[in-house]
Amino acid sequence: MHPQLRERRPRPPLLRTLHRSPPRPQHRERHVNRLSRALVAIVLAVALAACGSASPPSGDAAAVELRWYCCLGTGEQAEQVKAQQKVIEKFHAGQRRIRVKLEVVPYNSARDTLATQIASGNGPDLAGPVGVGGAAAFHGQWLDLAPLIKSSGFDLSPYAKGSADLYRIGSVQEGIPFAIYPSTLYYKADMFEEAGLAEPPHKYGEKYTWPDGRQSEWNYDTLRELALRLTVDKNGKDATQAGFNPGEIVQYGFEPARDDLRYQGAAFAAGSLDTGDGKTVKIPDAWADAWRFFYDGMWKDRFIMTGPVFDSEQFNGDGAAFFSGHVAMSVNFLWSTYGVAGAGDDWDLAAMPSYDGRTTSPTSADTFRILAGSKHPAEAFEFLTYLVGPAAQELLSAYGAMPARTAYQDAFFAKLAGQFTNKVDWQVVKDSVAFADNPHSESYTPKYNQTLTILGTYRSRWMTKGGLDMNAQLKEMREEIQAAWNRS
Repeated sequence: MHPQLRERRPRPPLLRTLHRSPPRPQHRERHVNRLSRALVAIVLAVALAACGSASPPSGDAAAVELRWYCCLGTGEQAEQVKAQQKVIEKFHAGQRRIRVKLEVVPYNSARDTLATQIASGNGPDLAGPVGVGGAAAFHGQWLDLAPLIKSSGFDLSPYAKGSADLYRIGSVQEGIPFAIYPSTLYYKADMFEEAGLAEPPHKYGEKYTWPDGRQSEWNYDTLRELALRLTVDKNGKDATQAGFNPGEIVQYGFEPARDDLRYQGAAFAAGSLDTGDGKTVKIPDAWADAWRFFYDGMWKDRFIMTGPVFDSEQFNGDGAAFFSGHVAMSVNFLWSTYGVAGAGDDWDLAAMPSYDGRTTSPTSADTFRILAGSKHPAEAFEFLTYLVGPAAQELLSAYGAMPARTAYQDAFFAKLAGQFTNKVDWQVVKDSVAFADNPHSESYTPKYNQTLTILGTYRSRWMTKGGLDMNAQLKEMREEIQAAWNRS
């Protein structure tokens, strides 16, 4: 996913800065003096590598030297650089055949710098941590790890079920599970209690029970019905009652993760704009329904705030409306706990709603990747498995990330729970991993940056202009993206 607003905001120690997405779509094509900035960053990277990485000890002249490139995601903070360097030193202490140099390039110039290195034939051996979206900017440049996983007998069983699939892009296994951020439904328990409504289900497969005893599938239809009842104006009228005033809403029933339309679509069902031939655009039916749900929720049903309301001081809680304390339910990634304390001490987590009988939890996934151009793929894989294995807990702590390895998760959540006074059902997050979106919503498509720019334009339009014909909008969007893909 593409959490543009949230990436620059401080997070609590455990969820600081691991998942950092590409710049806002509208800025992607406006980078100024890209080459000069990239060259400056290369100089910085070389300087940092020279002063920050251990030199091979005497007698190790024949040792293979690897370059570890950072920071397409996180890793540039001083304490993180120290942790990464410490991991390298421990790796060196355990063997003498491989030496590793860490190249720290600031996030804002890391993408341009890596592109320049690759183009000049001087790319590193591995890079990370980096998410699916960041890796998609270098589509086709990553080594397929499947043969190395098989030949080395690397065991994927300790990782959360389905997590390995998050790093499989098409037929290429780009990475091994490391850090994951599933999506769940955040909700305010006090708002449900005040409305006389039961809280949403915490277990996947459970139904929702209404006050009259009837039960409903926990899906987006049920969520919509709840959201209407939980949207309240200043006179205490909810959106289902006569006399409700949509111009004076003080509490909204639902807030989607509105940063990226692909994420909104994936919350209904996994999919891609690419039909699979790398040429033809098709908006998945589930994504079209998700976007209609979003638009109608703002302009027709009124249980989702419009763009101007979202941007208002009253409802924009540090970039996420749920943080304002004026929203009953919201779908978002685990890392959004960085600001959730602003919602009060009565929030909790529930299962993601289903769509058309299937449930999907869009999941951010970060790991380390080996460049296809590495001259030492076997040695790079050995170091990579060290990073996601023996060194994982040390790095995950420095990055503030949820471990994909299930054995590490209890300790992570115990530490995370200590940041909040309310009791939170963290088991929901663990259970959500099995419903991760595959294909991933951030996976590569042709004309990746241009596609995101187009999606961003429609997203902004839908949030600020009512009365649009969404069927016509979707048709125009598809045609516009197709035209971009058709251009050489």
